[in-house]
Amino acid sequence: MKKRILAAVTAFFCFLAPFSVCAEEGDSSGLQLQSKSAVLMDEATGTVIYEKNSHEAMPLASVTKIMTLLLIYEAQADGKFAWTDSVQVSDHAAGMGGSQVFLEPGETQTAADMTKCIAIASANDAAVSMAEFVAGSEEAFVEKMNARAKELGMEDTNFVNACGLDVDGHVSSAYDIALMSKELMSRFPEIKEYTTTWMDTITHKTRKGETEFGLTNTNKLIKWYEGATGLKTGSTGKALYCLSGTAERNGLGLIGVVMAAPDFKIRFQEVMKLLDYGFANYTVEKGYPVGEDMGLIPVEKGMKEGVNAVVKEEISVLMGKGSNGQWETKTEMLPSVKAPIAQGTKVGEMIYTLDGKEVGKTDLVAAEAVEKASIHMMLQRMMKLWC
Repeated sequence: MKKRILAAVTAFFCFLAPFSVCAEEGDSSGLQLQSKSAVLMDEATGTVIYEKNSHEAMPLASVTKIMTLLLIYEAQADGKFAWTDSVQVSDHAAGMGGSQVFLEPGETQTAADMTKCIAIASANDAAVSMAEFVAGSEEAFVEKMNARAKELGMEDTNFVNACGLDVDGHVSSAYDIALMSKELMSRFPEIKEYTTTWMDTITHKTRKGETEFGLTNTNKLIKWYEGATGLKTGSTGKALYCLSGTAERNGLGLIGVVMAAPDFKIRFQEVMKLLDYGFANYTVEKGYPVGEDMGLIPVEKGMKEGVNAVVKEEISVLMGKGSNGQWETKTEMLPSVKAPIAQGTKVGEMIYTLDGKEVGKTDLVAAEAVEKASIHMMLQRMMKLWC
């Protein structure tokens, strides 16, 4: 059902931009990608602009760490730990191998520095250390990864570990990678502090003393591509070369994903091709900002006689350049509300249409709480009316 809905939405935007690629077959974009699988997605709306074998499940290497980072940021936002908390390295985490920052068993780093190592240097040892810190064990963390994947609609994905090392059954698709990239970048834009950092350091504190260790970002897009904001590289013998690259220009955020590129440079070149294609052919229209006042609604028997209806969420609509679409809004509000009313209570809707078709909708909510009027105030109002 979700794929059918996606296809319908994608087809609509193809009508707006006839030069876009709307199916895996019949590629008319001129991109001619060598990567086995690819997706280009609008970050704000989730609209797929281009796809090639986008739902084929295959190994994803360290791109796995996008989900690891998402769960870390969600746990911190939920108050489960502070960035200044100390994280101790287990024997299991220290023995990960592959891409690492050479953490030693028993060594401690702050949660912030561990996360920095994951986002910048793609450190397997730091990823597993944080998985154990957040969930108690890597196995328990992987259960959370798979549960979160289901919530996001990642139907082609199964995680077996927290770092992406090759193991049977550890797979995802370009489309699913774009979904989790969208969730991470839109909900936690602060991660760009790390994903746009080219070089940094951590300090190892072990029995041998303190030593500084340099971190270099594995994502060359941040050096090579204007507007690059992230996100994550990956490469193993089974996965070949993978990349989820994100960039923003003129308010339009794009996510380009390639999987199983034949070599190191091609994965970057092809993600840049995807991003170039998106920026050349699409633009984004933004609706009213959060908190915009859309009018006063009368409040029956309230301490105040009215409450302002404000926009709950800013809506973005992806449009093909040169489409000349007719962009309109329609406001629907309740004629009145009865006190008491809590701040944030839904009091209406703002509907966005493009060429007469609905393309977005957000709630209008009460800007403040309004308590029920006292008997004394009600009598005062009645006296005022009589006079």
